[in-house]
Amino acid sequence: MLALSPRLLLPAVLLAILLVALWRPDTVSEAAAEPPAPTPSDKRIAFSFDDAPRGKGAFLEPDERPRLLIEALETGGIKQAVFFVNPGRITAYDNDAADIATYAAAGHLLANHTAHHLKLSAVTADKFLADIDAAEVWLKDQPNHRPWFRFPFLDEGRKNKVKRDTVRTGLKKRGLMNAYVTVDASDWYMEDQAIAAAEAGQIMDWNALRDLYVESYVQSADFSDDLARRTLGRAPVQMILLHETDLAAMFVDDLAAALKADGWTIVTADEAYRDPIAYMEPDVDFADGTRTQMLAAERHIGKRWYQRNDQKVAKKLFAERVLHD
Repeated sequence: MLALSPRLLLPAVLLAILLVALWRPDTVSEAAAEPPAPTPSDKRIAFSFDDAPRGKGAFLEPDERPRLLIEALETGGIKQAVFFVNPGRITAYDNDAADIATYAAAGHLLANHTAHHLKLSAVTADKFLADIDAAEVWLKDQPNHRPWFRFPFLDEGRKNKVKRDTVRTGLKKRGLMNAYVTVDASDWYMEDQAIAAAEAGQIMDWNALRDLYVESYVQSADFSDDLARRTLGRAPVQMILLHETDLAAMFVDDLAAALKADGWTIVTADEAYRDPIAYMEPDVDFADGTRTQMLAAERHIGKRWYQRNDQKVAKKLFAERVLHD
């Protein structure tokens, strides 16, 4: 180590004192002065729409709805949603096939929802599987098709485990994934109430309807996030269940903006169905509800039901907030 002589040491000390005196806080680089970046949220959510083509809605023409819904998805930054299709509703006398094709052309996905929207608890397993096959015949050659299946009404046979397991086995043999749902706020029921109000000539507050729609789904997403963390100890990708309704076409961009403001990151349906929750098969004494609810029931976790899925609660809220005398 080089030693400084006393003769050289004094100038070095004076130089150091001078540099300290000249230093000012504003000479710190801007990068160093910036606060640390926030930690990314682990709240992720994807979008799905059941019952396409849905037919006549509350207020839009059937062919107008797909155009407006695609525009709303783009505005909301939802790059890839999945539409669960009932091909048995498509006829030669409507534009439903072309409307479904517009979703795929816009980059969204198509998957199986049975041909005729059957309810498993109301039919035999063989009839149900045959209807799945009929839907897949139409879907398999469509662009952006995925081998996913969504149970209509989220009905997996209710308390009939034999029927449930027969269909689950049938799905595996067909290479179809049981496409889970975690977030639900019964938008179909809100649409039904809007249709009934319009037919009765009641005056609706559209801003209030939008706010109720958006608020209910953001609350449901947060409810499911909490339930998943209590049940699984982690945050899986949430899958939101919507329907191909007029309300979705009008409000889904507002919903996307509200979710982002609440800390959610919107991801693709492809990403959602790579999450491990997609491969879980809860074994409970009922099969009717979201994947998170069934997993929570299997593990005896309480507070599993989002309150606004109770139709009495939903009807009261709609009357109080949306309807005007």
